[in-house]
Amino acid sequence: MNNATPWWSSEVFWKKTAIWVTGSMFVVLIILTLDSIPKITAGSERVPAYSVINKHIDYKFNDERNIQVPLIGGEDPLFGKMLSEEEAEALVSYGKKITQGRNCMGCHTLLGNGSYFAPDLTKAWLDPGWSSEEEREEMMIAFLMDPVENARSFGSGRMMPNLHLSRGEAMAVVAFLKWMSSIDTNGFPYNFTVIDKEG
Repeated sequence: MNNATPWWSSEVFWKKTAIWVTGSMFVVLIILTLDSIPKITAGSERVPAYSVINKHIDYKFNDERNIQVPLIGGEDPLFGKMLSEEEAEALVSYGKKITQGRNCMGCHTLLGNGSYFAPDLTKAWLDPGWSSEEEREEMMIAFLMDPVENARSFGSGRMMPNLHLSRGEAMAVVAFLKWMSSIDTNGFPYNFTVIDKEG
């Protein structure tokens, strides 16, 4: 009676297979990463440069893609001041660091990452809850500086804690949110509606 183990079920065969599969997937991951980096870098086709915060940002429905896509319009500088690319990058980066440092993703979602306790912030700049484009900047700053006093729970009962942001920090977060709203996210989050236009 032959008790020899078939080659395809031997321990050596599966160890070698695991090594080859792991190595191959590592190479594929490197290739995909190198291919993705230029597409997700600020200034690419779907991720505008930071100076987009100097522009009017809106959304329009694209029939071909069947989703809402960003519409970058004419000049509409944030806080009434045109910024150079370097100044805009510094302000947006500062806002991003504040959202990371205050653990906003512990409650919110940004670009699909984070928690679902509080509203998604990917397109918060365009949220109809800000009532109008003219009042939006100051309403966002006031809310970020004191979310308890300027509560916007919309009946959910959930309230944002006071993170004790200074005006400068709140302005940086608003810049980050405006820039993030310009990113083409392939329709994410779905069923999003923007601020109503007057007239």
